[in-house]
Amino acid sequence: MLTTAAAAAVALGSQTANAAPSEKPSKDEVKSKVDKLYEEAEQATEKYNGAKEKQEKLEKEISTLQDNVARGQDELNQLREGIGLAASAQYRSGGIDSSLQLFLSADPDDYLDKASTLDQLSAQQVDQLQKIQDKQRALAQQREEATAKLDDLADTREALGKKKNEVKAKLAEAQKLLNSLTAAEKAALEEEETRATRASERAALDTSTGSGGSVAPASGRASSAYAAAQSVIGSPYVYGASGPSSFDCSGLTSWAYAQAGMTIPRTSQAQANAGTRIYSQSDLKVGDLVIFYGDLHHVGFYAGNGQVLHAPRTGTVVRYESINNMPFQFGVRI
Repeated sequence: MLTTAAAAAVALGSQTANAAPSEKPSKDEVKSKVDKLYEEAEQATEKYNGAKEKQEKLEKEISTLQDNVARGQDELNQLREGIGLAASAQYRSGGIDSSLQLFLSADPDDYLDKASTLDQLSAQQVDQLQKIQDKQRALAQQREEATAKLDDLADTREALGKKKNEVKAKLAEAQKLLNSLTAAEKAALEEEETRATRASERAALDTSTGSGGSVAPASGRASSAYAAAQSVIGSPYVYGASGPSSFDCSGLTSWAYAQAGMTIPRTSQAQANAGTRIYSQSDLKVGDLVIFYGDLHHVGFYAGNGQVLHAPRTGTVVRYESINNMPFQFGVRI
């Protein structure tokens, strides 16, 4: 037994000695993982934006329905009051018509369905009761619709909360990876981004001065929207933000078009269907929207000369960047 135990201990020690120690990921590996996490966070952000937009729409619709129900109930009460006055007058004159007795004691739907009863009513009473019946049916439908939308709103708020937590988790994981880098590695990454941004700025400037490709804007509105986006270069990326001091990708484009006097959808996926699609990069014009990734979760403005102006991701600002840094899908001309 002692010999066996000793042999096992020797074998275990040998395995431990031969096991490769876990290596700290390199700067480039960390950057690759962080970029992937930021992409996933942006995917979740656009779904968050969609849920938020749906929530706001539902809240407006529910408010309108509730106002309509309240007004309808007031109208119904007035109609009922009119029938009640008619019954009072009949009572004072010697008795209440049996038809009105039926109405006052039950739902008028049952009442109007009895043809024999109609013979006992005046034309005016029939008209009043018909209005009451129509109003009751309309109110029932509006209440049912409002109830369905309230249920939908509750589900949407739940989805909104889940997406918000998903974004936060992805960003926290990315930050944890970045914190694992040394100060020198962080500085090197920042310098790489700075050089790339400066190169893109020079390329975009060449376009605006006519020395680097087409300078014709897609349209007057597109030109105005693009100019609005240029006015907020340097503003920080914040998920779910749509200006005026911080933006996410679709928040920037929707805000910029609003400054040009035009409303476009809030999410990148919806903006992908907001105009005419341009599939060749060579056909893009300054101010066209540019859509990236297979699920269309990122959008920016074409800046000319192979550059885009966009809000890239958390930790960055609104800036110029090469169109080739992301998988281009198509442009959208509005």
